[in-house]
Formats: sequence, C-alpha cells, structure tokens
Amino acid sequence: MAETKILDLSNRVFILAVVLIFAIAISYVVGLIPTFWTLPQYAPREMTVSGEGKIYAVPDIATVGFGVTSEGYDVPTTVNANTVTMNKIISGIKGLGVKPEDIQTTQYSLSPRYEYNEKTGERTYKGYTLSQQILVKIRDFAKIGDILNAGTQNGATLTGDLSFTIDDPQKVQQQARDKAIAAARTKAEDIAKNSGLEIVKVLNVQEGYTPVYNYGAGVMMDKAVSPSAAPIPTIEPGQNEITVDVNVTFRIK
Repeated sequence: MAETKILDLSNRVFILAVVLIFAIAISYVVGLIPTFWTLPQYAPREMTVSGEGKIYAVPDIATVGFGVTSEGYDVPTTVNANTVTMNKIISGIKGLGVKPEDIQTTQYSLSPRYEYNEKTGERTYKGYTLSQQILVKIRDFAKIGDILNAGTQNGATLTGDLSFTIDDPQKVQQQARDKAIAAARTKAEDIAKNSGLEIVKVLNVQEGYTPVYNYGAGVMMDKAVSPSAAPIPTIEPGQNEITVDVNVTFRIK
C-alpha cells in the first residue's frame, strides 16, 4: 500500500499574508508622504511685495521734426519742388554741426489731388501733393534755437514734436531698478520682522518700466509769415523722470 504525504502549508500561507499586508501598508504610507508635506504647515511659504525706483535725469538728446509739403500738376514738378526745399533745410541743419546719421526721413508721401464739385458730384484732377518729413536729433542744446530757425528759414512748412530724451537710457534704468529692488527688500524685511518670519531668498522679480519725457511745444509756421520775423526761441530741457516698478517674491520661513 502506497504511503500518502500531507503538506502543511498553513505557516507559509500565514507568512505570505503578513508580508503582503506589510507591503500594502508601506505602499500606503509612502503614498501619504507627498500629501503630508503639502499640508499648510509644511508647504513652502512665499511673500510678494512691490517696490518703486524713481530717477530724475537731465536729457542729453533733443529731437525735432521738419516737414515740407509741395504741390504740382505733374509728378516731376512736384518731386523737384519738394526735393529742392528739403535739401536746403537739410543743408542748413548740417551747417550747424548736425551729423548725417542724426537726420532721418520719417515720411515721404506722394498722392494725387482732386477737387470735388458738390453740385455735379464730379472730381476734377488738380495735380499732386508731396509731403516729406524728417526727424533731427540734436546733441548740442545750445544750437536748438538756431536749428529751428534754420529749418523755417529754408522753407519748412511744419516744425514740431520737439522732445527731450536720454540717448542711452539703460544706465538710468538700472539705477531706478536698483532703487526699486532695494525698496521691495526693505518692505519685505519690515513685514517679516513684525510677523516673526525670516526671509530665505529671492524667488522671482517682475519689472515694469515707465519713462516720462518732457515735451516742447510744436511750432506751425504759416507760409505767409516771413521766417526772419520770428525770434529764435530759448529752449529749456528740464529733467526726465524714469520710474521702474518691481514685484519681488521672497521665500520665507
């Protein structure tokens, strides 16, 4: 008669069950760790404050526009009349020490002219109108009045948009930015001190730049007025205000 063997697996099953339960428990606890660290008392804390930096700087560049409008029955006549006048203006300005690279053409527009008859509803061709404008950059403020006078004396029908600015604003902007960040840090340190907190480091800086320019009044010269009758104006550049606003985010604890 064959012998029958009986295997007792109860201990092995028990041990396997315990190991499985332990593994599930460990997995559950590990899964809770991220949630644990995101609780308010453990989450990284941040504080964002604003700061303003303001700098007043004397402009070192003046810009002014000169315009010429010419009319003629055909294109060659119109273009020639405009070119002769504008060349005289540019030559006079260069004669006062303005470099060619500081003279820029900003508009050149040629268009036909028509006269509208309200009774018949018809348009009658009257020739062409050519408008040309240049922008002049002036570095010697003592010559502003002379340059304005030279433009009008040589036939400019429009002189305007006199403004003052800074040729290289980056340095002034940096000074305003430094003041703004310093103001934000001072504000943050004061808030932290009075709240029992401590500033750890800067996380982010967002900047807004606001230039404020001084503008002179534009001058419209009437063709019927003799340019020599107009006195040379005295121009005062004043100061430019440059403002930089920042929002600085700090890590605190």
